[in-house]
Amino acid sequence: MRRTKIIATLGPATDPPQLFTRLIALGLDAVRLNYSHGTHAEHAARLDLTRRASKIAQREVAVIADLQGPKIRIARFRAGKVELTAGQSFALDTTLKADSGDEQRVGVTYKALAGDVKAHDTLLLDDGRIVLNVQKVVRGVIHTKVVTGGTLSNNKGLNREGGGLSATALTKKDRHDLIHALGLGVDYIAVSFPRDAGDIHAARRLIKKAGGSAGIIAKIERAEALTHIEEIIDAADGIMVARGDLGVEIGDSRLPPVQKQLIKRARRHHRFVITATQMMDSMIENPIPTRAEVFDVANAVLDGTDAVMLSAETSVGAYPDRAVEAMARTCVEAEKQWTEYEPDSMLDRAFERVDQAVAMSAIYCANRIKVAAIAALTETGAVTRWMSRIDTDIPIFALSRHLATLRRVTLYRGVYPIFLDIAKVAYTEVTREVLKRLQTRGGLKDGDKVILTKGDSHGRTGGTNGMKIVTVGDFIGHVG
Repeated sequence: MRRTKIIATLGPATDPPQLFTRLIALGLDAVRLNYSHGTHAEHAARLDLTRRASKIAQREVAVIADLQGPKIRIARFRAGKVELTAGQSFALDTTLKADSGDEQRVGVTYKALAGDVKAHDTLLLDDGRIVLNVQKVVRGVIHTKVVTGGTLSNNKGLNREGGGLSATALTKKDRHDLIHALGLGVDYIAVSFPRDAGDIHAARRLIKKAGGSAGIIAKIERAEALTHIEEIIDAADGIMVARGDLGVEIGDSRLPPVQKQLIKRARRHHRFVITATQMMDSMIENPIPTRAEVFDVANAVLDGTDAVMLSAETSVGAYPDRAVEAMARTCVEAEKQWTEYEPDSMLDRAFERVDQAVAMSAIYCANRIKVAAIAALTETGAVTRWMSRIDTDIPIFALSRHLATLRRVTLYRGVYPIFLDIAKVAYTEVTREVLKRLQTRGGLKDGDKVILTKGDSHGRTGGTNGMKIVTVGDFIGHVG
């Protein structure tokens, strides 16, 4: 069973129901609604398609609403684009009308930009393809000299090398989009460009105020976020290594070691981590990935990422199903090589809760005796999240009566959701019912040993306080 999860960004290319059904059949675990593009009506239609298709396939699929955040862009040119030459003067004019750009100047969407930059700063446009050096700032106009020229077209992104722009993570548009996404019933909200934990806490308050319960994914894409990374990870439910803007701000050569450290830190803090951006970018137009892209996905898997994400490859690409298929087979092959486990990296610390101690004990035992699976009865999924932080190739099944929990655990590495309404099962029949579900949905057979974790009080959050080892087919006891 593939342990690393796959996320696909939805868009026009995934709208045909037959193709979307194929994506789920290929093993899609979660979908991303990108609020930087598309209308609210389009996002609602795609979420509805996801829920209908997953119900037919009898597989839970998580839905992530990705907020645009303060993506700073230039405005538009009269001719649609211009050619910039190294050495020429070019101005970013915060006072210019949105569609009045020419070869000498262009407007920007972020009017406070002039207050954030100074002489000798380096500005990067279009993912670093265009490089400008700031000469001076006068009355809202940023005068620059072109260092690296080329074609510059409308609405391209803008970053300051090294970060430091003051734009808040949640814009007015984001707040509006967040309310819409919560109304649709999404499972996660991805917060773009957070600077520190305060941005995550602000999003959490908005979700709570709106009566929502979605988890929060912090997208790490600002240089200054790295300074506050520990507190950001603790504040969020998971993080996304968003390598596009992050790579522009810190430099592409720094990105690989930073990615590895982010994955490691997220796991240490018991949070899940998504690796994203250009993972199989060539498949937007080509039916097979490059060897470099295969290595990129495989290395993220070997580093311990919970999920890998496809963006334009599925949303607007020519081969969305082949992209998912290529990513899946790459993950499976990479996982075969991960045979050295490091349980002590998690188990050498004191446990804060009883259910956490049970979760860690289950994995410790599972890695040392021959069990076929771990089954966890869970209300919130927290037990399986803790389990998934320790290296193991043993499948972890999360059994819950809550659909929201089942969808959220789909992002945890090596965790597979199974619906079980424990409130409708007699206490003495719980173990027997769990094993029946594992035989039906988990592929287990008679003779397989299973570690089961559960609580004495059914339906109580944080109530896991027991672990037992049972055998499929041979369990004849009467104690639940």
